[in-house]
Amino acid sequence: MPTFLGRGECGGHVTLLFTVSDQSDDPVEQGSLGAGICVEDGVEAIARGEEGGPGLSVRFVDAEADPTLYEDVLGLLVEEVPEVGDVSWEINVRLALPTSQGFGMSGSGAIAAAMAFQRAMGLPHEESLRRCYSVAHRVERARSTGLGDVTALAAGGVERRLVAGAPYHGALLENGPGRAEGWTCNTPVVLAWRSDAGKHTSGYIDDAQWKKSISEAGAKQMERLSLGEWDQSRWLGLMDAAHAFAEDSGLLKDASRTELLSTASEVIEVSGMRDEASALLCMLGESVAVVPTDPEDEDSGLSALVPELEQAGLESIMTRVGELS
Repeated sequence: MPTFLGRGECGGHVTLLFTVSDQSDDPVEQGSLGAGICVEDGVEAIARGEEGGPGLSVRFVDAEADPTLYEDVLGLLVEEVPEVGDVSWEINVRLALPTSQGFGMSGSGAIAAAMAFQRAMGLPHEESLRRCYSVAHRVERARSTGLGDVTALAAGGVERRLVAGAPYHGALLENGPGRAEGWTCNTPVVLAWRSDAGKHTSGYIDDAQWKKSISEAGAKQMERLSLGEWDQSRWLGLMDAAHAFAEDSGLLKDASRTELLSTASEVIEVSGMRDEASALLCMLGESVAVVPTDPEDEDSGLSALVPELEQAGLESIMTRVGELS
């Protein structure tokens, strides 16, 4: 009996500022404008199948998450590639970052799984890649777990989202309507979070008042960030915009977020890195991204902050800005 085997991986994504663009009834046209950072660490998925489907067993390695995400991914794939449904599947998922903490793990997981299933079937690379992003975006919107993470990940690196919507759509997997662009260098990033799970994304993006305050604050910052070339010269401007968005949106008024940002900033100060690093809130978790003020400083000493953050009661990991997709 033939055995199918495929692997997919996708890094995480940290949203620094965004709008909520969900006015359309079509999930393909829903999404967000905004900016953020794609990181190397994320989700790895290995799919193994045998003829005799349909069926899916989801196993998590070293962490627990919601298996229905991967069931939804397979369901959409079967609609577009019916032969995928003729296989009984097992998928093993390894998450390098926690879920519900603003690291884009649902989008990353959906992309990695969609790629693993398609590689196992031997489908063409470019077709599979485009379908990964298309399927993952629609799964995210159906579950209210994200808006623009998939479009951001389709760009890679330090990204800005200029048009809301899925990065690819339709039977021919055409570009858009969403559009994002990115730049990258080997910039170190320290992610830090509370061990307790954060508030689910839908608690914000499905709430009318939060949508209004978030979108107004995000649109204000994107007026400036959407202009001109997008490269390393915009790094400090992005950091300033992220701080302003956190304040203007009202998200920083949450006492736990204020305390979290204060803790990370104090660690930076005590470590003597006030001028070399800055802590940015990750949207929409209870987490921060600590980044160097110089994006081209590959050896900024940020790794020394990891044990200090953990001593302050935060879990943390050292990663880097991801490559362009």
